[in-house]
Amino acid sequence: MVDITHKITTLRTATAQAIVKVGSAETIQAVLDKTVPKGDVLEVSRTAGLFAVKNTSSVIPDCHPIPIEYAGIQFECLKDSIKIEVTVKTIYKTGVEVEAMHGASIVALTMYDMLKPIDKNVEISTVKLLHKKGGKSDYSTKQNLNLNVAVLVCSDSVSTGNKEDKSGKIIKEKLEKLGLTITKYNVVPDETELIQNAIQQLCDSKTDLIILTGGTGLSNKDITPEAIIPLIDRRIPGIEEAIRSYGQERTPFAMLSRSVVGFKGKTLLMALPGSSNGAAESIDAIFPSVLHLFQLLNGFDHGKQ
Repeated sequence: MVDITHKITTLRTATAQAIVKVGSAETIQAVLDKTVPKGDVLEVSRTAGLFAVKNTSSVIPDCHPIPIEYAGIQFECLKDSIKIEVTVKTIYKTGVEVEAMHGASIVALTMYDMLKPIDKNVEISTVKLLHKKGGKSDYSTKQNLNLNVAVLVCSDSVSTGNKEDKSGKIIKEKLEKLGLTITKYNVVPDETELIQNAIQQLCDSKTDLIILTGGTGLSNKDITPEAIIPLIDRRIPGIEEAIRSYGQERTPFAMLSRSVVGFKGKTLLMALPGSSNGAAESIDAIFPSVLHLFQLLNGFDHGKQ
């Protein structure tokens, strides 16, 4: 199966449709009157559909087992057909499109089986996904924000050349995949004044987003939070909590990180962990949904629309 461990948990919904065509209006009337020899067609097929939704991963090899938290099946009996709609909801890391389509398919197949003794012209016409919602794509900005983004690596060992920077490169790569352009990429030692000066220079050059990596732990040299907190005008605890919560699901050491996020004027500052995994997971936890902040800021005018 596809690896979904990096995905965020969101409310996901999907609605699928299937259509069962019949040979005569008498068949539809028999369904409505509940006179079909094999039983109540709508209720039996509804039951079969619910079982199908919940057991999709057992019959479709690449489907993940999903905690189904809602499944609803609706019917519309027309003159020569029955329209089936199956809606499925979950709060999970992957969508429920296949679950909805599997449910609709089994509802239709159950109807076919129950109706074929009285109507030789029954056929399953259309099985398709009507709509879905949830996941990162729904929480990403649809607008090209054209942001100026800087990555600032805070590390004594990297600044002296004794260690290769990995976390900064990972952040840069992930942001570029989201369509963002990294306009500045700098390395500074773990010194409060140098970090603050670097941030001020980037703010003065109208940088929209500054992502710092490194120095958020609890060693004596980890002073990045102490360096940037005095600069922040509006701190955003929810983003900090999201980063730690996402990391905590993957390693218990995430609770030791002191990620800090907030605005200095119109510049968003983010201090992320310096480890490769910590940096990567932090980006996965909050992007691209965090970019919605820049749509909320009416002050994002910079001549860039």
